[in-house]
Amino acid sequence: MNKLKTFLYKIEHWKIIAACLVVYDMLVVNLSYFFALWLRFDTKFSAIPSHYLNAFLTFAPFYTVICIIVFWRMRLYNSIWRFASYYELIRCIFASILTSLIQIVGITVFVLRMPITYYFTGMVLQFGLTVGIRFSYRFVLLLRVRRDISDEPDKRCMLIGAGNAGQMILRDIRASREINEKVCCIIDDNSNKWNRYIEGVPVVGGRDEILYNVEKYDIKKIYIAIPTATAENRRDIINICKETGCELKNLPGMFQLVNGDVSVKDMRDVAIEDLLGREQVKLDLEPVFEFLHGKTVMVTGGGGSIGSELCRQIASHSPGRLIIFDIYENNAYDIQNELKKKYPNLDLKVLIGSVRDSRRLQAVFSKYRPNVVYHAAAHKHVPLMEDSPCESIKNNAIGTYKTAFAAMRNGCERFILISTDKAINPTNIMGASKRLCEMVIQTFDYMVKKHREAELVQLSAHLDKNTVSEKLPDDFRAKTRYVAVRFGNVLGSNGSVVPLFRKQIADGGPVTVTHPDIVRYFMTIPEAVSLVLRAGVMGDGSEIFVLDMGSPVKIDTLARNLIKLSGFKPDVDIKIVYTGLRPGEKLFEEKLMEGEGLKTTQNHLIHIGMPIEFDREEFLEHLKLLNEAAYNDDVDELIKLTQKTVVTYKPQIEEK
Repeated sequence: MNKLKTFLYKIEHWKIIAACLVVYDMLVVNLSYFFALWLRFDTKFSAIPSHYLNAFLTFAPFYTVICIIVFWRMRLYNSIWRFASYYELIRCIFASILTSLIQIVGITVFVLRMPITYYFTGMVLQFGLTVGIRFSYRFVLLLRVRRDISDEPDKRCMLIGAGNAGQMILRDIRASREINEKVCCIIDDNSNKWNRYIEGVPVVGGRDEILYNVEKYDIKKIYIAIPTATAENRRDIINICKETGCELKNLPGMFQLVNGDVSVKDMRDVAIEDLLGREQVKLDLEPVFEFLHGKTVMVTGGGGSIGSELCRQIASHSPGRLIIFDIYENNAYDIQNELKKKYPNLDLKVLIGSVRDSRRLQAVFSKYRPNVVYHAAAHKHVPLMEDSPCESIKNNAIGTYKTAFAAMRNGCERFILISTDKAINPTNIMGASKRLCEMVIQTFDYMVKKHREAELVQLSAHLDKNTVSEKLPDDFRAKTRYVAVRFGNVLGSNGSVVPLFRKQIADGGPVTVTHPDIVRYFMTIPEAVSLVLRAGVMGDGSEIFVLDMGSPVKIDTLARNLIKLSGFKPDVDIKIVYTGLRPGEKLFEEKLMEGEGLKTTQNHLIHIGMPIEFDREEFLEHLKLLNEAAYNDDVDELIKLTQKTVVTYKPQIEEK
């Protein structure tokens, strides 16, 4: 007896269920056709002719075996019926049609032709009974879930979008045990759907009805499930929703719909980039990844916001080797662990070092010989650099020169500088230092094309007296092409206003804005990185690539939107305080300096800023003097030299 209990205990539960279904089906497939015969003769058993009854009994054993085999082959005994869906229903239909055809042909050909109602009624009864028992299990579970959820939900919800995605979200909310929410109404701009119902929930109108119905139904949470909407439409709807004070959740894109897999877990908080009012810039990166395939790629500042995203994109497209070079070991460690986990076969080298250190750069370049360098290492915080201008010149301008020189000397093919719109008519030392970086790149490209590498060697030796720069071979011909990429503020990057605003909101305010009229161009991190990657394979050198970033965004509006998206009211729940422009800060950023001009490319979203001509020999002399002033910590001389070199630099220096 104990052995029998142990044996039964070891049998998996689903196998017991399957065995019970087999027994049930053996009874149902026969009873269905018996009842069909019984109904045909007015529900009187005695009225059934004996030859029909004998024919039924003769074929029944064969039909039973055939049905069990067909049902087994159609996987009707090993499906998880608590999750039964469209696919299980299709298999049930096919199994019923096939077995019914076997009944019709088999009993007619081999036994006896039966009444027509026998075939038809038997088929319907068999389908209903075999499908019913299976889907009734799912129905009972759904009733149990709804019974377990309290009559009054934790949150009353509004769903925006009456399409496929909205329907999937609605079903997922209803089926979930974890969330106690109720969708009370649906919004959709398609007037053909108004005053109709989706699974018992009314479609109450378009976007103009959002505010009214939030109040009418006491809505606390809004799900936005419109993945096919344009950026402008999504922005307009979110702008209405954020005025309600409701919690907002947004379905980010089309990818879930393509897979037919949309659920509440795919919804995310509405991000500030949803309010930019333009489509994300999509660039064709296939030529980029073909170019990088199998090459050694180096990213300086690879642990930063832009640098780390560059590393992710490059790592996903099979480079020969990826080198991450960064001075900040914590950032480098984080991206190293992430890439090792995601791409275990990637040849990854993570090296700690500074772009100020010529010897370290030369050692790295001579050992690994990178084919492509993305130069993202830089100091970028405007107020901090105003207080430490010498560090800005050392790291940005001189560091770029040293890195560009190491790339040239060691046969690098492409060198891509990451610049900023703050380099245009700069009013702060950070922007001026980035313009110096651009001038370094333009100078290197010019000197390489004119085969005047020796002049670059001389300055390199002067910039780092502790390093003896060996003379280049007489037949040395550099092949490096240098370009720069210029873009605006990057949403979510380290030091950008959005993380600061979020932290201030989380702390209860106030949110600090420098000036009510200050505006900036904004990009997302993927947009910035795609531009950098695409620029790396475009142009012949010296170009400054500029992305069409749409219209500038008012920082005050950005702050107010973030407060509203967090469920608060600006100036009521969270105060906004205007602190005044910081030293070196401008109200408006520009894309180009006067005299640069734009040249279009095949991609209408990417433009080329035509570089302003300058005396390169004089520039190299100025760079030598800037290096001396920076390392002597002579701020006044450094500012004067920077103004003399970057003629568009107009510093805002406080009166002492």
